[in-house]
Amino acid sequence: MPTNIPPHKESPNIKSEHRAAMVHLACEGEPIFTCDERELTRDGFSFTLETLKELSQCYPNASLYFIMGLDSLLTFTTWHQYQDILSHCHLVVNTRPNYALHNLNAETQSLLNKHQVSDINSLNEQKSGGILLLPNNLPNYDKYLDIDLSSSEVRQRLINKQPCQHLLSPKVWEFINKNKLYR
Repeated sequence: MPTNIPPHKESPNIKSEHRAAMVHLACEGEPIFTCDERELTRDGFSFTLETLKELSQCYPNASLYFIMGLDSLLTFTTWHQYQDILSHCHLVVNTRPNYALHNLNAETQSLLNKHQVSDINSLNEQKSGGILLLPNNLPNYDKYLDIDLSSSEVRQRLINKQPCQHLLSPKVWEFINKNKLYR
């Protein structure tokens, strides 16, 4: 879900239609993923809680799963009204090599103590409120997750003209080059 204006990051220098196109390309061939552009139509900052409230209204009987990297969990307690986010979804956190849980602040550690579950089946027992830290040893983990790199680092590699095509889908790589993005 590309955002219009993220509150925790500098405003992206890439047009929203380009970011949306890259998400659409990345989702191609992955039937469980789709690009939702609802945040791109908003003025001002895009807050996760507002989007989750809207999704909860659109899909009242569905459980929502917010997938994030461990780097995002490290700053989660600084997010706008973070205390209310778990009332609308579960957090599924992709742990990464070299990101240590001991870097969590006291608030985030307290949140984990209260909401962390040990497996996906535990999330299914309730509509929202769980936090699942995915282990590095999942089947096919190395295919999708075993890259110690964040999206910010990929963007920085592109800006610095460092090799990174192996980190992107071929279609996204082609789109970036064709449109001369991140230069």
